[in-house]
Amino acid sequence: MTDGSDRVEEAKQFRLLLLARFGLSNLIGAVLVWAYFWVLAAAREQSVTEALTNNESHESFMVFLAFLAVIGPTGYLAGAAAFRPVERWLAGDDTPDPTVRRSALLTPARLGMLSFVGWLMAAAVFAVLNATQGSTGREVMQAIAGTLLSGLACAAICFLLTERFMRPVFARVLEGEPPTRPTTLGITPRLMLSWALGSAVPLFGIALAPLTPAADRTNLFVPIVLLAVIGIVAGGIFVAVAAKSVAEPIDSVRSGLERVEAGALATTVPVDDGGEIGMLQAGFNRMASGLREREQLRDLFGRHVGEEVARQAVEQSAGLGGEQRAASVLFVDLVGSTAIAQERSPDEVVSLLNDFFGTVVRTVAAEAGWVNKFEGDGALCVFGAPADQPDHAARALRSARTLATALQDKLPAGIGVSSGPVVAGNVGAEQRYEYTVIGDPVNEAARLTEEAKQHPSRVLASESAVRASGAEASNWVEVGTFPLRGRARPTVAYAPADGSTQTGAAASALQVRSTPSSSTS
Repeated sequence: MTDGSDRVEEAKQFRLLLLARFGLSNLIGAVLVWAYFWVLAAAREQSVTEALTNNESHESFMVFLAFLAVIGPTGYLAGAAAFRPVERWLAGDDTPDPTVRRSALLTPARLGMLSFVGWLMAAAVFAVLNATQGSTGREVMQAIAGTLLSGLACAAICFLLTERFMRPVFARVLEGEPPTRPTTLGITPRLMLSWALGSAVPLFGIALAPLTPAADRTNLFVPIVLLAVIGIVAGGIFVAVAAKSVAEPIDSVRSGLERVEAGALATTVPVDDGGEIGMLQAGFNRMASGLREREQLRDLFGRHVGEEVARQAVEQSAGLGGEQRAASVLFVDLVGSTAIAQERSPDEVVSLLNDFFGTVVRTVAAEAGWVNKFEGDGALCVFGAPADQPDHAARALRSARTLATALQDKLPAGIGVSSGPVVAGNVGAEQRYEYTVIGDPVNEAARLTEEAKQHPSRVLASESAVRASGAEASNWVEVGTFPLRGRARPTVAYAPADGSTQTGAAASALQVRSTPSSSTS
């Protein structure tokens, strides 16, 4: 972790690098002024030195150099003062307050404004120097216009350079509080600014060149060609810088969209712009957050009601009601759960139940069934709804045999299976409902489970389920007819033919727990 002294040093270095860009932009402005006066000199058939000193007056040139010597450090100090709140925040480790956030976002604009103010003062100095040296009013206006145009270019360059350099700081100050409205130049102003610097300023300079009385077509050829070349080169540079400042963050959003489309919903992009681009980045992050929340809800919903039911609810309109289906029902219930709750602590009981239900869910899911609900220490499992399964009976019977084997060394449980027509759909009220199956097979499976708790195999299936199971029927044998509670006719029951029983220690424990007070859950 970076300590305090390191953060102070890093903040100082950041300020020096930032103001170096401020100085570089002003140096570019000075070059532009020099080029402009070279154009005037060429138009007047003078040398560059003559154009700058005007009427061979060396004093004017020295006064302007003195002005630059004063305005340069002054601009640096003003820029450092404008950046000081951000520098103090960078040197610390605090959450940025609104003042720091606003100061950071406005730093490029403030430095650009400071740069232009300096060149505005330079234009005034040039005007005074030219006026005192006997220049005409037209020549004074040319000096002022050229200096101001160079100052505008300098300020714009300063903004573009510092704005790009400040992006990591923007990302930090905007973290957790993205912009809700533009606080810096948007896309359109940036492109218009690039057009103005790359095209409008050189064209305006070309328009000013013929205003000198000494100008003629021969003398203007070189200045006009020079200004045209400056316009082409500078225009390309300015547009490239502006386009890159827009394209890079948009590329990050596009890349983020590709990752989200591939399933990486944890993707975020840094919000490092205070304008429209920053709002786009923040919008992407909100979208990704919404998708993550939706996926979490969908996953949670699927865990509660089953993936097939969740998918059906998402893809189709949900509402009360159902449809008749041919399905199979498997009901599993622990034996002696009351005694278990008395003998063990609540934490142990929960752990045992989770282990038990985990086995049930894995076994049923392996046959493409789903657990419709957990009922205390029992579970209702469904095959054939909501998705169609022509072999639902065979799947349910295979699950019952596999589950009996898996549970024989764990907790004793009774398993009942039945097949037949059921109504599958949403039951409850408009404000709260659940997907379930209702019908005689559900009741029959539950009653067979009670009988299975007393049967050596611990698994009983109805004749309807076995007859509908196809080749799976060969794995089952008839074990008798049972009068089931609540049913008018007795049920012919079947058990696994391979003799799958809970033997050994589990069977002994079963005999102890299968007393009248604990034989049912």
